[in-house]
Amino acid sequence: MHITISAKHMELTQPIRDYIERKMSRLPHFFNQLQEIRVIIERVPHGYHVEVVSDVEHHKDFVTNSEHRDLYACVDLVSDRAVRQLHEWKDRIRGAKKHIGTRRRLD
Repeated sequence: MHITISAKHMELTQPIRDYIERKMSRLPHFFNQLQEIRVIIERVPHGYHVEVVSDVEHHKDFVTNSEHRDLYACVDLVSDRAVRQLHEWKDRIRGAKKHIGTRRRLD
């Protein structure tokens, strides 16, 4: 899995990059079919906007957004939302596989 981090209207320092990589590296623990994670950080007038795009096999990309005054809090929020999205998708896939072929025919 590959993590790409980019910043708009700001400089991306090494501590910020390390923090984001540490937070995003936990996403494959919740869903192992991740191919790539793209993180876009943008400086907006009232704080920061962070967007995470999770590229998953056999599905459209999952997009998660968050805005906050503090960059680290914004990364925490978007990370938690991405975990929830991937976890819900994994549960949905598992639930769909359990119910295949369980319907009975009424003849």
